[in-house]
Amino acid sequence: KQWYQRRVAITAGGYSLKQQCELFDNIKPLFANKPIIVALNKIDARKPEDLSQEEKNLLEETFKKNANVLVIPMSTLTQEGVSEVQNTACDALLAHRIEQKMAGNKVENILNRLHVAVPKASQEVRAPHIPQGVLARRVAGYVKPAEIRKLERDMELELGDDYILDLKKHYDLPNPDDKYDDIPEVWEGHNIADFVDPDIVTKLDELEKEEAMLEEAGVYESEDENLTEEQKDIREKAGLIRKEKAIIRHKHRLNKHSNRTPMSERVVRKKQGIKRARSISRMSQDESMEVDTKFQTKKVKPGRDVSGLRDAKMVKEVRKKMKKSQIKMNQFGKAGEADRHIAAKLPKHLFSGKRGAGKTDRR
Repeated sequence: KQWYQRRVAITAGGYSLKQQCELFDNIKPLFANKPIIVALNKIDARKPEDLSQEEKNLLEETFKKNANVLVIPMSTLTQEGVSEVQNTACDALLAHRIEQKMAGNKVENILNRLHVAVPKASQEVRAPHIPQGVLARRVAGYVKPAEIRKLERDMELELGDDYILDLKKHYDLPNPDDKYDDIPEVWEGHNIADFVDPDIVTKLDELEKEEAMLEEAGVYESEDENLTEEQKDIREKAGLIRKEKAIIRHKHRLNKHSNRTPMSERVVRKKQGIKRARSISRMSQDESMEVDTKFQTKKVKPGRDVSGLRDAKMVKEVRKKMKKSQIKMNQFGKAGEADRHIAAKLPKHLFSGKRGAGKTDRR
């Protein structure tokens, strides 16, 4: 598990509060370097404020020793605080995973590959393109017909800097007064207005000043720069030890097959004779050859499928033709080339006494 959650019941049922705290202290070392959440359950029966002074001191001492433990009251009966425990656990787990990934070496390789490109603004001034026909009509004093409705562009030219593009005036709603109601902008199920901070610029300046102070204080300096000569020597020796271990592992892999139980000379010769006989049978196709071994002497004849064929090329062509000739027999379900059986096209037990369409007047 990446995180650990422990429920402590604060009511007087089952185990006492002291026993549960002792159990927590005992199992705490099993979850070192992991976020821990302690949920005070059953607050519907007894609130944390209703605890005696001795019990409060016991809880305070237990969690004082563990500074990284989050304590949240909850009740599974009334569902009070359950969602808070779940959200806190998910946030703590996510932060823990991000912290582990940032501490690794892979992050540096990824960050080195990222580059944000910002395009430069063009200095060229490009005038608007107006067709020659439009310019000629303007010179001739062309007047638009009265039936053409006023466009937004005309209103923009008429009002100048006072023009504001109003898209809501064309909304077709039952109540015209609802046209200009505020419409929330929703992104991934959240209203963007909830995340707008009017003091963002001021807070950003404060954050930049704080980062500058941290850099001056040397918070972001790498660990290698602060190492002493003794620590550097230890790291160098550890690297040599790891390298030597890798070489030993590699030698063991190479010698893995040589550590098997040795076979007797008789078994080795027998296996070698069988292998040699198989290789000779593949090489010779048109004549049999004798295989001389200490314990096996017999003639190896070529198989019937290669008998009389000249070389491997001819064997390949013959097998190809054989497969092609088998296609038609497979289509009709023949047992072989000599199968002349003709199956009944209309089996009597399936078609006898069956009336077709329009045959109900007689049988």
